[in-house]
Amino acid sequence: MKRRKAREYALQILFQLDIRKEKPTLTLFKTFWAEHETDDEIKSFAEEIVKGTHKHLQTINTEISKYAENWSLDRMNAVDRNVLRIAVYEILHRIDIPSSVTINEAIEIAKKFGSNESGSFVNGILDRVARTAGKLDAERTDRKITSSEP
Repeated sequence: MKRRKAREYALQILFQLDIRKEKPTLTLFKTFWAEHETDDEIKSFAEEIVKGTHKHLQTINTEISKYAENWSLDRMNAVDRNVLRIAVYEILHRIDIPSSVTINEAIEIAKKFGSNESGSFVNGILDRVARTAGKLDAERTDRKITSSEP
């Protein structure tokens, strides 16, 4: 649950950076945490996500654009765009987190903060990113096969 909360905070920070066209700074983090009291473990993970996502933003955006058929990044809902960025960062750069966990967390966060269609939109893109990157772990593949059987 702590990582979910950290991802939600990371989404809020990235959303703010995205809208303002800014980079993450120490001042931004200090201001954000002054308004959102939480423990150090959550802060640390949220900041890792924000910094990692920002560091690899160009590659992440390229990956999302590759699989977001008929959707440019600019046309996407800002929540969906940033949920996708977090998840693509985790899939491609965080080997300590199983892709199934990342994808499921992204779907739930997209449902909570996005539109009615956000969960399925995010799922479709992330499934393709993970599959193409060879990061679709066995648990998710097995579940998908099972759920598509009659």
